[in-house]
Amino acid sequence: MMMEIYICYILWMLCAIFVHGQLQQGFISIDCGTSVNFTYLDIDTGISYAPDEAYIDNGINKNISSEYAYPNNLNLPYPLSDLRSFPLGNKNCYTLKPPVGKGNLYLIRASFLYGNYDGLNKLPEFDIYFDVNLWSSIKFSEASETVITEIIGIAQSDNIHICLVNKGLGTPFISALELRPLNNSIYDTEFGTSASLVLFQRLDVGSTNGSGRYKDDIYDRLWSSYMLPTWDSITTSTAINNNNNGYQAPQEVIQTAARPANDSEPLRLYWSIDDPNSQFYVYLYLAEVEQLEKNQSRKFNISWNDPPLSTPFSPRYLHATTISSPRALVGKEHWISIYKTEDSALPPILNAVEIYLVKQLNESSTFSEDVDAVMNVKTMYKISKHWVGDPCGPKNYSWEGLICQYNGSVPPRIISMNLTSCDLTGTIAASFAKLSLLESLDLSNNSLTGPVPEFLEELKYLKFLNLKNNQLSGSVPTALIERSEAGLLTLSVDDQVDDQNVCSSSSCKNKKTNYVPILAPTMSALVLFIALLVIWKLRRRRKSAKELVVSSKKHIIVSKKRQFTYAEVLKITNNFNTVIGKGGFGTVYHGQRADGTHVAVKMLSASSSQGPKEFQTEAELLMTVYHRNLASFVGYCDDGDNMALIYEYMANGNLKDYLSDTRSHTLSWEMRLHIAIDAAQGLEYLHHGCKPPIIHRDVKSANILLSESLDAKIADFGLSKVFPSDNQSHVETTVMGTTGYLDPEYYNSRKLNEKSDVFSFGIVLLELITGQPAIVKNDEPIHLVHWVSPKLEMGDIESVVDKRLQGDFDVNSILKALELAMTCTTPTSSQRAAMSLVLLELKECLAMELSRSQEKNMGLREEITTKSYNSSEVYSKDIDSMTGPLAR
Repeated sequence: MMMEIYICYILWMLCAIFVHGQLQQGFISIDCGTSVNFTYLDIDTGISYAPDEAYIDNGINKNISSEYAYPNNLNLPYPLSDLRSFPLGNKNCYTLKPPVGKGNLYLIRASFLYGNYDGLNKLPEFDIYFDVNLWSSIKFSEASETVITEIIGIAQSDNIHICLVNKGLGTPFISALELRPLNNSIYDTEFGTSASLVLFQRLDVGSTNGSGRYKDDIYDRLWSSYMLPTWDSITTSTAINNNNNGYQAPQEVIQTAARPANDSEPLRLYWSIDDPNSQFYVYLYLAEVEQLEKNQSRKFNISWNDPPLSTPFSPRYLHATTISSPRALVGKEHWISIYKTEDSALPPILNAVEIYLVKQLNESSTFSEDVDAVMNVKTMYKISKHWVGDPCGPKNYSWEGLICQYNGSVPPRIISMNLTSCDLTGTIAASFAKLSLLESLDLSNNSLTGPVPEFLEELKYLKFLNLKNNQLSGSVPTALIERSEAGLLTLSVDDQVDDQNVCSSSSCKNKKTNYVPILAPTMSALVLFIALLVIWKLRRRRKSAKELVVSSKKHIIVSKKRQFTYAEVLKITNNFNTVIGKGGFGTVYHGQRADGTHVAVKMLSASSSQGPKEFQTEAELLMTVYHRNLASFVGYCDDGDNMALIYEYMANGNLKDYLSDTRSHTLSWEMRLHIAIDAAQGLEYLHHGCKPPIIHRDVKSANILLSESLDAKIADFGLSKVFPSDNQSHVETTVMGTTGYLDPEYYNSRKLNEKSDVFSFGIVLLELITGQPAIVKNDEPIHLVHWVSPKLEMGDIESVVDKRLQGDFDVNSILKALELAMTCTTPTSSQRAAMSLVLLELKECLAMELSRSQEKNMGLREEITTKSYNSSEVYSKDIDSMTGPLAR
């Protein structure tokens, strides 16, 4: 008997696969978090579900708590019993590759059931993105709530990325992800490919059977039953002709309808939303389900907030029609009224309705050639970084090690790639040359072999190239050496053994010979080579001796190629006409070069607390490092007693002055976080991107410069210290720094490490939060940490935060930033976070604030609200739990 049952079940399964497989072409149905290789067929819908291993590489599988699972929840859909959680990384993405990709229209559905899977009983909140644009914010009212969100959009490429973004409000997760191809002729809007549609509500009007997921819905939509006491339900068992209607509502939906119980009343649908600029599209499904007598007619008008939405309409008997709004419906309140015409004998009817919220696609995906290039690099070197989704998007979640350039509607471009210490092997990939706007490329501390390739010459915008600590051989391409000698490129390569010399100085300067033979074919040739090499070295030493000048003050010229004469400095500064700042080094003047470039010229004064040694330190360091958050070095003057350093000009001065200047525009909390992140990125590069690491030693708000667009850059490297070895935990050195920012442990022990910069940065972060200086000027001066600490202990956050913000910030973001600042400024360095972690935490603070700003600006409450009215209306109700996938 059991064998017969088993055989029948197998036959049924095969039949279901054959029948429903015809309807599921192009479907992607993912049970997120299920066991590897576990593919199953849902017995209710006939839909085949697969595990998610083929679509994502990271995350961990979890099961919901037993109290929310089967058998305590008999109606639990199978995919919702487990999930994939993402505790690591701010952005985690599924990559979907439908058979017909780019340019096709898709419905994508994501389902979430928290079910206390982590045992924390803490409801998370996170964002989901459709490629690089925000789809929805996922929130829960209780652990048992199933949240389902759907979006309709056009694939911009052959790959569709569905990304979960951590906003710092709990770990993102997902239970199920489904993609359904649509007919490109339906769900048309005036926006074309520049917008997507997020489901607001989908109603099976006239039905009282709960939510439905019908086998004959070729798009596998979920329909919620909707019926009001003031309506009458009418149905037919005869099939409705859908042949000429691309929307293809399932028979069980289109065969039911509602009409007002009072024939003189209209049918009305109502919803409201906070944002007056919100935009909606409405799709009304209509089919006559009653056989009318010859003397009967049904004819009605459809209006939205009084203006007509269509011409008078008479539904055809047993033929489906869909009427949609010809334009987006904009406003806070929305009334759809369906009322009979004067010559109609019967009241209006409505079979079903879909309401969608317009989501503008404001962000662009990364330039396709850049994507192809970086993906080839990732594949070739098997890079293990957390590189998922779009390389540059969403805007605040670019790939680790990448810096992107964003320019409005133009696709983002990759301008910097840092792959230092990534265990790269093999030759330098040709794909790097495809990153045509690349300005900085760091491949140091790897095991790359072969020559320095000539295709790097194609990168005409390249300003920084670091190839140190590899196993390269051969010669440096001529064009790279020429650009380096012209001061257009900072080039760092290894000093190899003589017969594999790439470049004999770290900056490739002062070299006449562009190549050295790699192998001598014979012994005699080798002898000749060695003789020539000895002669060449002797000549080079003589030349270097001429070019390296030791002044009477014992300061050293770094490079002739970026040197300016004192006469040139006078001309650039118009005889030191405009003072823009003063510091320990001396006075800073505004200048303008012959090509119109604005610069800042820092002159060493005779009374300066810093001197030639600091001048040399800063000049040499700036010649070898490059990062968008470090002040760019233009050149120097070392002419007799006149010494100057020349930087790029930063129009908004330094952060300290900007915060204290009452005339300046008050920085919003979001802008302050951007500044903090910029500064943190600059320090993180010095600590972890430079080999060996560099400790700044004088991090303070006065050394953080602001551009015209308020981008922040670290400046003043005169006190910086290079760690001789990566393995050292500290360096014993003379204590240097600025009162208020100086690490107390370093001050007491003279032992310097990267955490000393972290302490100083923590003070800067407190300045951004409080608006107070490092030493608060009360009746008695008090250190900022001691000013903040007692207020935090009393929970008095209001008196800590800068009054100029006027409460316009996300409280959780402020609290997290305060906690981070206090962690950075703990007296013991071992308790402080590394800059890489500080940077990560700041980005989470920014994500929280951006989420608040977005909700404030958009005002979206993605639910239908209740409002009483004397006629039929749509009322507030959640979409019922997903029915379908195999209840256990």
